Amino acid sequence: MSNVDTIKNFVIAEFLPGTAPAELAADHDLLNDGVIDSLGVLKLIAWVEDRFELAVGDADLDPNNFRSVEAIDAFIAGARAAA
Repeated sequence: MSNVDTIKNFVIAEFLPGTAPAELAADHDLLNDGVIDSLGVLKLIAWVEDRFELAVGDADLDPNNFRSVEAIDAFIAGARAAA
């Protein structure tokens, strides 16, 4: 399973139950559309840290890093490359 699929499945399970994975576009703006609120972002960050074994630092807390499935995937790839 790709990171995009893994992230999409988590977002659907936690924030969009009953939604088919095909219905959630990878570039869908999760923050702007209210799918994920500020507490949801914290939950998402904790999951990313645990699932992908990454430390999300204060400088990484830019909402744009967690705005969409694509953005989260790009953040994970960048964090792994920097490590």
